[in-house]
Amino acid sequence: MRRSFTCHWLGRVPYREAHALQERVLAARLRGEVGDTVLLLEHDPVITLGRGADEGHILLPVEARPYAGIDVVETGRGGDVTYHGPGQLVAYPIVDLRPDRCDVRRYVQDLAAVMVGLAARHGVGAKSLQGDAKLIGVWVDLDAPGAFPEGPVEGRRIGKIGAIGVRLSRWVTMHGFAFNGATDLSHFDLIVPCGITRYGVTSLKELRGEAPAVQQLAEASVPLFGEVFDADVRLALPEETEAMRRGGAR
Repeated sequence: MRRSFTCHWLGRVPYREAHALQERVLAARLRGEVGDTVLLLEHDPVITLGRGADEGHILLPVEARPYAGIDVVETGRGGDVTYHGPGQLVAYPIVDLRPDRCDVRRYVQDLAAVMVGLAARHGVGAKSLQGDAKLIGVWVDLDAPGAFPEGPVEGRRIGKIGAIGVRLSRWVTMHGFAFNGATDLSHFDLIVPCGITRYGVTSLKELRGEAPAVQQLAEASVPLFGEVFDADVRLALPEETEAMRRGGAR
């Protein structure tokens, strides 16, 4: 049976509030009370730590954090330390991978494919580097941003434009990806992004001089979810999204 996703544009949401919403929708999805759902949003500035993250990868001193305007939150997703903030599209799919997509690697690659498609729609040739488990996410060749050249990446200047971190509960997904549109890249200097020191982070704005608003990126991602997941996908009406935020998914 063909899948059906409902996508919700939430605007800017503090991380802790969005996490609580994810937990509530996840519980409802596990109970079969709601269908497959994708939360699309941007966050206030926040540094998050995945399971087993090295806190030493946060370079912002503890005593400076209250004055930096950047929250620090431990979370249950996979991965190390990352940053979310304005100008970055965050997607949290809460979908049941059963019965035919119960493969974590495939799911991670599917999320990457959505971001690759999103980059392509804005003239950037991004790629998922499947051969290196440490380079999960979506990458761009900084010297050839229009098309990622074939061949090994060693010796190239590459930058990450999209990060992935997921968690699964009985094959229902949580967390997701973050795609850099007009993100303030200087905030990544406060961390070692995903524990990777040899390559940096980039964005549509850095590569192309401009980037669409996050809501436009969110809307552009909706048909991509349909293509990648072979699903019928729709963008919820604002009143539906507001009802969900008030607790309609409980």
